[in-house]
Amino acid sequence: MDIHRCRFVSYNPQAINALAFSHPPSADLAGRGVPTLRLAIGRANGDIEIWNPMRGAWFQETVMRGGKDRSIEGLAWTLDPQEDGPDGTKLPGKLRLFSIGYSTAVTEWDLENGRPLRHSSGNYGEIWCLAAQPRWQPTKGKDGKVLPPAEGEYTGQHLAAGCADGSIVILSTADNELKFLRLMRPSTKRARVLSVTFQNRHTIVAGYADSSIRLFDIRTGQMLRTISLGKGPTGGPKELLVWSVKCLPDGTIVSGDSAGEIRFWDAKNYSLVQRIQGHLADTLDIAVSANGDTVVSGGADQRTVVYRKKEGEKGDKKGRWAEIMHRRYHTHDVKTFAVYETKDISIAVSGGPDATPIVLPLREFGKEHHRKLSSLPQIPQLTSAPSSRLVMSFWDREVSLWRVSRGPVSSHENIDGQRHRLVGKVLIQGEENISSAMLSSDGKTLAVATISEVKIFSLRRRKGDEKGALRIQKIDVPKVLSDEGARLVTISPDSRWLSIVRPNSDIYMARIQPTSASNEKPQVMPQFAKLKRATRHVRHEKASHGTLGDYERTIRSVVFSDDSMVLASGDISGCVDTWVLGTATGSANGAIKRNGASESDDDSSDDEDEDVVIEGERWTTAATESPIPRMKSGITLLSFRPKPTPTQKLLANVTHQSGEDRLMVLTSEHQLIEFDARDGKLSDWSRRNPKAYLPAEFRGVKDRAMGCMWDLFEGRERLWLYGASWLWMFDLLQDFPSPEEAGAVEEGKTAGQLAKASKRKREALDDDEEERRKHNTGAGDRIPQSQMDVHFGTKVRKIVGSDASQGEWIALDKERPRVAGEDDEAYEYDETFAATNETTLARLRRGDGTAVETETPQKGPRKTASDTPKKQLVEANGASAQPTRRWWHTYKYRDILGIVPLNTLSDDGSDDQNPSGMLEVAVVERPMWDVELPGRYVKDYE
Repeated sequence: MDIHRCRFVSYNPQAINALAFSHPPSADLAGRGVPTLRLAIGRANGDIEIWNPMRGAWFQETVMRGGKDRSIEGLAWTLDPQEDGPDGTKLPGKLRLFSIGYSTAVTEWDLENGRPLRHSSGNYGEIWCLAAQPRWQPTKGKDGKVLPPAEGEYTGQHLAAGCADGSIVILSTADNELKFLRLMRPSTKRARVLSVTFQNRHTIVAGYADSSIRLFDIRTGQMLRTISLGKGPTGGPKELLVWSVKCLPDGTIVSGDSAGEIRFWDAKNYSLVQRIQGHLADTLDIAVSANGDTVVSGGADQRTVVYRKKEGEKGDKKGRWAEIMHRRYHTHDVKTFAVYETKDISIAVSGGPDATPIVLPLREFGKEHHRKLSSLPQIPQLTSAPSSRLVMSFWDREVSLWRVSRGPVSSHENIDGQRHRLVGKVLIQGEENISSAMLSSDGKTLAVATISEVKIFSLRRRKGDEKGALRIQKIDVPKVLSDEGARLVTISPDSRWLSIVRPNSDIYMARIQPTSASNEKPQVMPQFAKLKRATRHVRHEKASHGTLGDYERTIRSVVFSDDSMVLASGDISGCVDTWVLGTATGSANGAIKRNGASESDDDSSDDEDEDVVIEGERWTTAATESPIPRMKSGITLLSFRPKPTPTQKLLANVTHQSGEDRLMVLTSEHQLIEFDARDGKLSDWSRRNPKAYLPAEFRGVKDRAMGCMWDLFEGRERLWLYGASWLWMFDLLQDFPSPEEAGAVEEGKTAGQLAKASKRKREALDDDEEERRKHNTGAGDRIPQSQMDVHFGTKVRKIVGSDASQGEWIALDKERPRVAGEDDEAYEYDETFAATNETTLARLRRGDGTAVETETPQKGPRKTASDTPKKQLVEANGASAQPTRRWWHTYKYRDILGIVPLNTLSDDGSDDQNPSGMLEVAVVERPMWDVELPGRYVKDYE
């Protein structure tokens, strides 16, 4: 593969200003998080990213775009009260997301449509902070029965917003609304409210810019107490800024101020209990654990500091807080935290101006690695036109077009020795950021969408311009298509069809009429067709988990087949839908309405139930009898396997070959599955290669895949996948080795030796050690004891009675045992045990007699070393073969924004620009050290 390593795309990751989990931390909750758990990340350009932690996979599901002069400065989730359902059941309440940003308004977001739903503003100052009321918890009476809420008590969550004029606004979320409820303001001078939190459901704690903390009762609006922090340090401002306030479960108030101190205040008399100088500069945010024994602070000195409470001496019930460790995970300020905990997971996510989310282990801090998430979008904002060697990228409201040459074509294009040149730029008018953009494969059409509008442009090379600049002209789009905006836009490979995914995930198909004259623009026909998605069973969550509504049906990926005859879509719930383009019979073009529906004299007829005909063609649902089943996790990407010899012309009425409908699906769990898009059945390759057969290193990759490419030159069938930090190749002409075969190659053993050796290893392996190797609390993997900065013993000796010889060694870091009666859904799925049947079926489907037979795999993890590209199949007789590589990977490229192809095959199967037959791609990197960041705190020794 010929690679152009590029860094000319000026995509600037935006600072992280706010983080919020959809559920509060709870040390009493079993498992590794509820199914509806999400993390919202607010950035400085107004974008809100929704991440699914997925028990450590961290999958970016969608991005709700911001706009001009917008910023997200605070985020908060609420859960509506449960509703009574049929048969006396309880229906889960709705999870709602709110934000603030340099204005007097609080915005509620429509997760299903990815746009603001409603605003609430009033006659008060700019809102600087936002907090949600703690969830209502039922209490038990003396008889042990659960008491109902008091008469008239609202069991939902109100919002508290702190303003620049010193007031605190209480907003009600009752009745699925956002209404003003109460305004609280201190009687003294109007100091800015910098931070706000709830001590309990009725008491608010607010940090001010005048060296004070104030407490209010939201039921009466009265101020309960003012806590003074005193004067600032000598030589600095007299008044301290209370940047953050949090409350421990026992009500203790923790504050962080501009002096870099962490202060603990008594929950009842509000007196100062302890103060710790944790930072060299301002303390910007604080996070507390669910059980209240750990506090984490972040500051402008780039340090993340962890504090633990040490138990007092005998007779002293109160403990003392102490700093146990500090690290610099960020290269800039540590501005915000979000915490989530259960019995098995304990993480804190931090962010700041360096735009990179960092996942930290909270309970196991110092024993597990941290996890750095990518600052770049998981859906690449990059595409190419291989035949024209154009590369397109978009950012905010700007689209840039580059031409990448194989070599210098003129003196004008190689003045500075570079092989790329900016040949066009499009600035979108309006305030909305671009949600999607697509460049046609021939480089002649550009589609750009925001959440409110769709625009299409014609691209032509200027005559007589040796620099290759493009002439960009806007194409008229029917108002009915352009006005409602789009979440995704896709152009078919033959440039004849435009797919528009509306903000509510409805899919519309519009016809693009090409033109033969070079001076004319293509036309978008006014007719369009709405495609129907298969009805899926709604997965009802438990009432306590809440519900996200139809958000899970949000479409994340839409692709056309290589001949533009099949369309496929995938959503974040794991559903895949396919449609096939065919020739309509018995229809006339004159019987088409403006909206694409057929004319009918009967207004009550079911026009919408019939497939719409456009220019004698119609899109019909494929695999109606057996639709593609729902995947176990969300769809990361879709791609049709191209035909090896592209001799078929792109016409609408050609006879379609069944071999061209193979759809490759990659889920967020990195499960690679191939379907027949027409029949909805697994392909032969997918039946022979289940997930358990994928290389162990690929299954262990933490960063999710972003895109893929196909290499079909000279009879090859290679699939290239890439993520933010890796590039992987699979040769689909060869089957993957089974886990037993891969283990035999790793150990250099024959088939006969493998079964005996594997059994001895499993017997000799200590169960506790294996559990420790597998288990982590949600961030990175466990740090080997030899590499720990702080060394603690991993086992203690338990002695009952006076006989020390009867002592028992107990592992401190052993995974918590499962207790009968706990939530089955809360526990992690054992993939090794569940894949046993798939492995057995794969051996039978291959039927080649080369698979090494071993004993039935036992439940639990298997100790296997990582596979490498050189490991090949082991024959049953012990002889080793040396075929071509089945896979290959590299971690050479980091912070990958996207990888796009730069060459294609012609109709006769040749490539005039690339006679060697190698796949040519552009790897676009955007490392953070190339991004300009604002000024930061400089330490004395720097």
